[in-house]
Amino acid sequence: MIVPSAIASLPLWLRDVGPWNLAWWQWIALVILVLAAPLFGRLGAAIVLRVLRRVTAQTRSDLDDAVLSRARGPLRLAAAMTIVRAAMPALALPGEGAIVMRTGLLAGFAAAVTWMLLRLVDLFVARASTAAWAERRPGSRALLVLVARIGKVIVIVITAIAVLGSLGIPVASLLAGLGIGGIALAFGAQKTVENLFGALALGVDQPLREGDYVKVEADVTGTVESVGLRSTRIRTADRTIVTLPNGRLADMRIETFAPRDRCRFTTTLGLVYSTSAAQLRAVRDGVERVLAAHPQISPEGLEVRLAGLGASSLDLEVSAWFQTTDYTAFKRYREDVLLAFLDVIERAGSALAYPTRTVQVVQAIPAMQALSAASAAPATPAP
Repeated sequence: MIVPSAIASLPLWLRDVGPWNLAWWQWIALVILVLAAPLFGRLGAAIVLRVLRRVTAQTRSDLDDAVLSRARGPLRLAAAMTIVRAAMPALALPGEGAIVMRTGLLAGFAAAVTWMLLRLVDLFVARASTAAWAERRPGSRALLVLVARIGKVIVIVITAIAVLGSLGIPVASLLAGLGIGGIALAFGAQKTVENLFGALALGVDQPLREGDYVKVEADVTGTVESVGLRSTRIRTADRTIVTLPNGRLADMRIETFAPRDRCRFTTTLGLVYSTSAAQLRAVRDGVERVLAAHPQISPEGLEVRLAGLGASSLDLEVSAWFQTTDYTAFKRYREDVLLAFLDVIERAGSALAYPTRTVQVVQAIPAMQALSAASAAPATPAP
């Protein structure tokens, strides 16, 4: 602190009182301090970072190095505020001036802490989005963005409440007012909040991901193009885009084709009734040989059985699994075996049945014919 004798030795014009009841020498000292604080703050932050880098250089993880690289700006601000705080006793500020200075320093320290926490949130998102689990779940990136935004809002709100409480402002009444306003906002933005929570549910459960071929309920089938914070976009086979709100989508039945390890093949061969039992066995054995010889057919679950005697055909049920997840390849393999089935049926001397129906016409009995003739005769007038 500057002693009274040192103040008394200053020129008279420097001791004159200026604005806000501060002497001119105090104003000059404040200007010099404000200009010098950032320079000394950079120097102090550089010294602290150099010491910390020597410590982090001995660790195997590069996470601490990333934290230090993002802490440069907040450390400079905090160091500048520390220098100003250390110089405050020398300024000998009066009561009101000291309160204003302490309030500004508190705001500066709060800004440095908030700045650092926000950078740490960004670092967490950047690290999490490049992690192995995020690479396997592309849809989780949208969830990470949502978590980052919520985290930043929480950091700012907590810091603001702490600063207001330090300044003596009644935080309880302020929180009560915010709670009432939040309830009103929640009622007004119910659908938006529902969609945000739906995006959170989709990100956690991962029922679908970008690029997956999915079937939603019974009317929407296509490839997932994007999973956003409000809605999910699906491109159909007609190249149209179907947009579904996440809140509604989270409650729907979603069938995802991407996780399957193979494709199921089923068909029914309806043979004509003129097919003999020997021909039927020949067709059955020939179909089994075709499936067993195909390189992409799994030996497990291969079945060819007579399923029943239909209305117009002998129904031979065929079931097998193709060892592929590519639907385009599956359609090509399916065509190959169906053509081979036709060859087998032709060689066995049988044929596929057409849907037929037998209509039997029964001649009416004579009494019914007489009744019909009587009803058709003209009525005789009464005498």
